[in-house]
Amino acid sequence: MGHVRVRIRLANTGRRQEAIEVEDALVDTGATLTTVPRSLADQLRLEVLGQHETRTAAGVQTVDQSYAFFEYDGRQTVTPVWISDTYPGVLIGVITLEALGLSVDPASGQLTDSEFLLLLASLA
Repeated sequence: MGHVRVRIRLANTGRRQEAIEVEDALVDTGATLTTVPRSLADQLRLEVLGQHETRTAAGVQTVDQSYAFFEYDGRQTVTPVWISDTYPGVLIGVITLEALGLSVDPASGQLTDSEFLLLLASLA
């Protein structure tokens, strides 16, 4: 399977009407959260909520954390994001994929519908 790239729209949750279209976001099923470059985070005026240490291909790095509105093929969600000072593109992580109800089909290399799961236990 090669790289999966998709067109998405990103926005500050308080400014959805100012969404920015990203033509070639890379879907990374090995990434927990979606990562956006600092320049895009600044353009969207994303609020930094804190920092996380995360393992990257370049080693452990400290990254800022925020959250953003995502739209893909008519599906919408809000998920946490990391803000990168080193990676220049948008990486779509598994939490965003799952929140959008999507997964990667390894045979076709395309995004497909995935099942939403909810476990309700009896309170008795």
